Amino acid sequence: MVIIKDLTIGYDSNKPLVSIDKFSVNPGEVIVLTGESGIGKTTLLKTIAGLIKPISGVVLAPDKRGELGYIPQNLGLVRHATVMHNVMLGANAGHNELWPKFFVSTLSFCLLFSLSLIGYGFVTWNSILLYLSPIIATILFLILAFSFSLFSPPIAKDSALAAIDSLGISSYKFKIVRQLSGGERRRVATARTLSQKPRLILADEFLSELDEKTKEKVQSEVLNYITNNNSSIIIVEHDLIRAKEMSDRLFMISDGKLKEHLTEEKPFSSVANKEE
Repeated sequence: MVIIKDLTIGYDSNKPLVSIDKFSVNPGEVIVLTGESGIGKTTLLKTIAGLIKPISGVVLAPDKRGELGYIPQNLGLVRHATVMHNVMLGANAGHNELWPKFFVSTLSFCLLFSLSLIGYGFVTWNSILLYLSPIIATILFLILAFSFSLFSPPIAKDSALAAIDSLGISSYKFKIVRQLSGGERRRVATARTLSQKPRLILADEFLSELDEKTKEKVQSEVLNYITNNNSSIIIVEHDLIRAKEMSDRLFMISDGKLKEHLTEEKPFSSVANKEE
C-alpha cells in the first residue's frame, strides 16, 4: 500500500526534518504517528500524499484518482458550500470516472461565457484578469456547482449520503459549512473522505475538536471502514492512550528518525534497525 525507501523530507535540504531508511504500510493496517508538534508528522503525511516533494528518496503510494483520501489539519473544506456539496467532492472523486470530462467541459463553457461578456462590452480584459467581478465569479461557481451535482452518478450520491449518516451529520447536510462548529466541520471532512472509498487514508488529527462520545463514534466508523474494505490508514494523533488503542503499529518521530513503539520494556526502536 505504501513503500518508503531512503526518504528524507523537509522544506530545506540543509535542514531536513525526518530521514527514513525503510517503511511500509500493508493493506488493512492502522498506523499511528505520535510525538511532539513541529517534528515532521504532518510533513510526512503531505509527502506521502504527493503534496510536498521529498528532499530525496522514494515514496510509493496509491496514485489513481480517488485511491488516496486525505483529512488535513485545516480540513480543506469549501466554506461557502453545503455539507452535501463538500462530501460529494469526495464521492465524485472515488466514483465518477466521467467527471473529469464534464469538469473540462464546464471550464470551457465558463471561458466562452467570459469571452462573450467581453465581446458584448459588459466587461474588459483588465476586469477579467485583474479585477474579476464578484457577480461573474458567483455565476461561474453556480454553473460549476450545478454541473457537478447534475452529472454525479447515483452510486456517488448514495456513498455521500451513507457517509453523512454514519457520522451523525444528516440533520445539517444542507447547511453552509462556515455556519458549523469546529467539531461538525471535522466530521464533514471525515465523511468526505469515507464517501470517496479510498484504498489509503491519511488523517491528520481527525479526532481533535470532538467530544469524547463523538470521538468514539467517528473512530469506530473510520476503523470499521478500514477493516471492511481492507484499506489502510496513517493517523497523526497526540493522545498516546488513544493512539495505542487505535493502532496496529505505533510510531514516533524522534531525533529526526521514525521509531516504532514495540513494548513498554523497549519503548522505541528505529525502523531502520528493525529486522524484517
